[in-house]
Amino acid sequence: MSTREFTVLTDVSMITCVVQRGAAEKIITVANEAGAQGATVSFAKGTGIRERLGILGVAVEVEKEVIHIVVSSDQVERIFEKIYL
Repeated sequence: MSTREFTVLTDVSMITCVVQRGAAEKIITVANEAGAQGATVSFAKGTGIRERLGILGVAVEVEKEVIHIVVSSDQVERIFEKIYL
């Protein structure tokens, strides 16, 4: 039986972005160019005042993408600034 090795990450931060569906690829590209090693994307459905009102008061479903990027704490400000701009 083989033994497993675990890598424990310390001194890291997670950047989480919620964007409109289809916008995640651009964010991930910018984050990678700024030094991030990768990202995880999942899909979600947004809710809020806009979605409840919709057109003629009918609810509108809004699909979102949620991006999680784990980076070292010394990189987080630089990568967040690049993503935000």
